[in-house]
Amino acid sequence: MTIDAVIFDWGGTLTPWHTIDPISPWIDAVGDDELAGRLLAAEQETWARSRDHHLSGTLDDVFRAAGVEPDDVLRRAVHDWWEPHTLLDPDAPAVFEGLRERGIRIGVLSNTLWPRAEHERIFARDGVLALLDGAVYTSETTWTKPHPEAFRAAMGAVGVDDPARCVFVGDRPFDDVHGAKAVGMRAVLIPHSDIPPEQQGPVEGDPDAVILRLADLLAVVDAWR
Repeated sequence: MTIDAVIFDWGGTLTPWHTIDPISPWIDAVGDDELAGRLLAAEQETWARSRDHHLSGTLDDVFRAAGVEPDDVLRRAVHDWWEPHTLLDPDAPAVFEGLRERGIRIGVLSNTLWPRAEHERIFARDGVLALLDGAVYTSETTWTKPHPEAFRAAMGAVGVDDPARCVFVGDRPFDDVHGAKAVGMRAVLIPHSDIPPEQQGPVEGDPDAVILRLADLLAVVDAWR
């Protein structure tokens, strides 16, 4: 097997999973419990639409659905609350470098409400932005994982057109494994995220490999090559 690209999920894969109180970022952003509750409900509805219909949304969509006109202060308050939970897995830089040494392109496909600029700021902060060959953030697209078009967009972003020559790495059996396998990619599962029941999909994919830490990925890739 020839591997031209490895494409990664972001949250829970390139960043370790953290279990948090989901209303906390909204309370911090708006300082009002009732309004924060409306924002959380709007966020949950957005993610339910992603799970059930694979349709995307944005942070601004959430604000407006709750009756709030977004501005830079509100957006920054949400991002700042999440900052400690966005730190890159310590294994990731060495894995990226190892893939680069093997001539393998590196991509990201993230189901996210956040804009590209925020993700790129985070990757730059952690010193790996220059190692990415392409990224797709569903806040910019129509479809979310596991829709096939989300994976095809990620392949296009890294310049690969054969899914059989791509590997997808993620922490979610439905979004990541099922979605990647459905388009013909190999899928690697990192099962270390405590995914809430309401975020789990109706089916689970059958991964081609399971790894317990990101550093184990290079051995899997070498075995397949």
